[in-house]
Parts: sequence; C-alpha cells; structure tokens
Amino acid sequence: KHKPKIIGITGSSGKSSTKEAIASVLERKFNIIKSLKSYNSELGLSLAILGLKTAWRSPKGWLENVILGFKEIWNKNFPEVLVLEMGVDRPKDLEYLLKIARPQVGVVTAIGDIPVHVEFFSGPAEIAKEKAKLVRGLSVQGFAVLNFDDEAVWDMHEETKAQVLSYGFGTGADICASNYVISKDSGIAFKLNHKGVSAPVRLPNVFGKHNIYAALAAATVGIIYRMNLIEIVEALSLYKPPPGRLQIILGIKNSRILDDSYNASPLATHAALDTLVELESRRKIVVFGDMLEIGNFTAVAHKAVGEKTAQVANLFITVGFRSKFAAESAISAGMEKSLVFNFSTSREAAAFLKEKISEGDLVLVKGSQAMRMERVVEAIMSEPDRASELLCRQDEYWRNKE
Repeated sequence: KHKPKIIGITGSSGKSSTKEAIASVLERKFNIIKSLKSYNSELGLSLAILGLKTAWRSPKGWLENVILGFKEIWNKNFPEVLVLEMGVDRPKDLEYLLKIARPQVGVVTAIGDIPVHVEFFSGPAEIAKEKAKLVRGLSVQGFAVLNFDDEAVWDMHEETKAQVLSYGFGTGADICASNYVISKDSGIAFKLNHKGVSAPVRLPNVFGKHNIYAALAAATVGIIYRMNLIEIVEALSLYKPPPGRLQIILGIKNSRILDDSYNASPLATHAALDTLVELESRRKIVVFGDMLEIGNFTAVAHKAVGEKTAQVANLFITVGFRSKFAAESAISAGMEKSLVFNFSTSREAAAFLKEKISEGDLVLVKGSQAMRMERVVEAIMSEPDRASELLCRQDEYWRNKE
C-alpha cells in the first residue's frame, strides 16, 4: 500500500555496519526505517519492515506484534525508505526474502574466501550465487551497489539488468577511498572520491577498514538518491557502528578494549586483526572465540587465525574447542607456548584475563555469537554499569541465556 523505496543489503560480513551507514546518510533527506539489530531472516525482515521487535517466547508479545503490524496499513507516516538486511543461512533463503520485499537498490558487501554459513552450501561459489539473486532480481530502473575489491561480489555486475555502481579502494571503482588514516584516539579519516571530486571524511571513534567500506556503500546510495558529497560527508560524521563491531571501550587498569564480540567469520576476524596491527599500544592481547557455521573449513580457518595472531599479539587467549586449532597454530608459527591459553567458556577466559591485563594493554575480543564473547568485554570494561549501552546482546533474553 505505501510503496516505500527499498534498499536491500546482503553479504557474508559487514551487513549491519553498512545498514547503519546507509541509514545515517539517508535519514538526512528521508523518513526511513532500518532493520533493528541484525533482523535479517524471514521473521526478522518482516519485523524490520513493520518497525517491531521480537517478542522472543512471549505469546502475548507476539499477539501484540500482530495487532501493531496490521495497524501499519493505516499509518499515514509510514517511512519513505526501508533499509533492510537480507541474510542467507541456507540455499533459497534469499528467494524467500525477495518475496517479502523487492528492493530497488541492492547492496552487496563482501563474500570472502570462507564465508560464514558455508556449512549449508557446497562452497563459497554457491553462497555467492545465492547472494547474487539480490542483484539479479533488480529491474532495469534499479541499482546494484557492489564492492569492487571483493572479486566474488564484483563478478555479480555481469548478472544484473540494473545500473551498476561500484565502491572500494581499487582504481576503477565509481566511489573510492584514498589517504586512509586511523588513530585509536580519533578514529578514521579518508578521502571520498567520485567523478574527479574529492571530499574529506571523518568517522569519529570508528575503527576498522570495513567501516570505510560501509561508508563508501552509504555514499554510493546517497548519490543514487541525488544527495551531494557535502551532505553525505556531514551525515557520515554521525555514523556509529552497532555495539560489538570494533568499538573501543575503556578497560580496567587503564587498558583499552577493541570490542568486536558481536560475531565472527574468517573475513571479519582477519579484518579485526588488521585493525589491531594499525593501532599503537604497549601490549596487544587477542581473545578469540570459535568461529561457527563454516563447516569443512573449520580447521583451516582457525589455523589461519592462529598463524596471523602469532605475528601481531603478545598474548593469545582462545575460547572453545574449535579455537584450539588457532592456539596450536599460533605456537607452531613461533608464539611462545607460555603466552597461549585455551578455555572452554568466555566466563573462564574473562576471569583469567582480569588477572593478566595491565596498564596500556589493547585487547581485541572476537568470536561467534554463540560463544558470548561480550561477557569477556563486560568483565574487563572500566564502566560495567554502561554495559547495556555499549555492549551487544544486553536485552533480557540474552542476559538470561547460557
């Protein structure tokens, strides 16, 4: 009935950050609604469109959602633009989501060599094929916004009838970034370049190269909707990634925490380690929980994380039986065995880390959602009373879930 403009976002990592960046840009010009948290499944997408929250296990809450959902039919102020995440767990998931909402703009973030959820597919190529359905379903009046630097994503430009716009660092991207600088005190700065025009962008208190990709995707969408670079740059200065996505939080004993505890895939984990390299500190600690849903790639992916960690960290703490592969790999790569520890749960790791942490340390915390790595962050943050504000998974359901 309301016929809003719809922007669909998919990819194996970076969807939520990209959604937040796009929303930051477009809300300067439009009345928008965005997916809450990571509402990107068939149920989550429907709730996002209606602006509702999950009721978890409450029958009363779901009944209220049904009633509120029907009321949206008569909402005279229904948003002009929907910014929606579209997740893929299994084959044909995206087909179903596209029956719920058909975007005019499709944004694909990143796939990587070992995507998350690959356990339900024959391999990365099949995942890319599934996610490509987003741009394949666009009309000739639509726009495909593709990550130019990710080969699997850029290959999708051959599969769509829509106008293609690319973003990235690579020469040849329609919207590209250059002169990238990161500081643990001020965040990210870079130049945004489009059609021979450049504009300086500052992302205060934002860290990680993947957030530049989110900003570039957002700038591309802003250009599609006829916003100028000044408007876009001003809007991006207000962009803030969701909790648990490479946020720096003050820790006990005058330490700092690089909180990336929301989830983990091989691509995102390596990006987090790259960010750790770029930030200066007295000592660097990596606390790493299992990466789930990567099937046959589990051993090789965890070993690769361990090998890289050995090159960048002074202390390595792993959580879970899969991450033992990472611990063993770090030792094989030359890290002292006395500096590598493995625990079964995040609570055990947190108790150990509290004793080991010291002034000036920078602690990266990363792991898949089920590993509950936010508990590590809460245990070592200097202001635990702000956990509900700063950390992921702080609602009542998650707080009570083991």
